[in-house]
Amino acid sequence: MTSERETSRDIDDQAAAWIARRDRGPLSDGEAAALDAWLAGDSRRRGAMLRADAVSMLSESASALGPQFDPQRFAPGEPRTITRRKMLGWAGGGCAIAASAATLGIVLPAAGAIHTDLGEVRLVTLDDGSTVMLNTSTSVRVRYTDRERRVELLEGEAFFTAIRGARPFVVDARDNRLSTFSAAFRIRALDAAPVDILVDRGGLALRGPGIAAPVTMRPGSRLILPASGISARRPAPRIVDPNLLSRELAWREGKIAFEGERLDEAAAAFARYSNTRIEIADPALAREPVTGLFAAGDPAGFGRAVATVFGARVEQRGNLVRLYRAAPQQ
Repeated sequence: MTSERETSRDIDDQAAAWIARRDRGPLSDGEAAALDAWLAGDSRRRGAMLRADAVSMLSESASALGPQFDPQRFAPGEPRTITRRKMLGWAGGGCAIAASAATLGIVLPAAGAIHTDLGEVRLVTLDDGSTVMLNTSTSVRVRYTDRERRVELLEGEAFFTAIRGARPFVVDARDNRLSTFSAAFRIRALDAAPVDILVDRGGLALRGPGIAAPVTMRPGSRLILPASGISARRPAPRIVDPNLLSRELAWREGKIAFEGERLDEAAAAFARYSNTRIEIADPALAREPVTGLFAAGDPAGFGRAVATVFGARVEQRGNLVRLYRAAPQQ
């Protein structure tokens, strides 16, 4: 007697259980083999894993501001009292969820390239079931071979989730090469800025110019490489606070998180996501520290929040949001 075919609900429940197990730490060899066997057993299971992983990533936004975070403070409603040093911003929370869901069907084959436009965030499934989430204005090129699963980050910022496989998963960023068999990690390579590597789960091995032996990166570690290449001193990853990791990855939900950055630095961060620019006319205002979680695509809303908190004025003319304390010069 043959058993009944699994329902979609059964598959979704099992996928959620696998994601929860993976999030607790690296899978053992036996568990990884069991997961591979489970995925191969039904064509619907990879899609269920992607959905469960997306839900897991979206839920991480609750920790973006640390243990003091209160989800109710982000619900639409009447304005709340905001202190001068602590402010929270929120707009269009459902948009990030809709955007993530809309990209789940995009599949990139074993060779190809993909690019995101200004303000666009896209989740792409690779040929083996691994995923790449591309931040705004990001380009990657995929070159899978029989020996390795290779992705090149040409520019921008991307979050990679490499599922366990027989071939190593390799990411090239400028002259640096990171390899793993199973990991989740972010790489940022913006213009002439240093390459910034952040490991969420699993481990990475880094090779690059001037590195005699691979540098190992553990879960929760970060490494910022000099823009001009590796120096004579061996680069040393450092373990970061989990709250910092959550803030650094807030863009996956369409948000930008700050924890004490200067206002002019925050304005520069918004410029990555929109043609609307924030201009700060007052140097003293530009130095004010900003803390909070904000919608990446709403620089005007950010400007209004800043004006309220710091006793400033805001005016918008076309694609320019201007903040000032004194009367604006004509």
